[in-house]
Amino acid sequence: MNPGDRVRVRTMNPPTHNRAPRYVRGRRGVVVRRVGDGRFPDEAAYAGHGARREEIVTVAFEGTELWGADAHPGDRVHVDLFVSYLEPT
Repeated sequence: MNPGDRVRVRTMNPPTHNRAPRYVRGRRGVVVRRVGDGRFPDEAAYAGHGARREEIVTVAFEGTELWGADAHPGDRVHVDLFVSYLEPT
């Protein structure tokens, strides 16, 4: 994924650990930068050092996308997410 790509965070509720904050699941945003890669924590808890590495990107969410009309104008939240949590829109 590249800066400028529009994405949606997958709605997921696995029985195990994941690092996608619940308040962004199912929400749309825009990739603003590529962070790099990291050991995928969903697997690292079980696979240890054998867990795969995965790309991480920063996604910007408009406040209205997260909180609707209660958001202040111009609010924006940036969240670092693994790309497997995202789908293109």
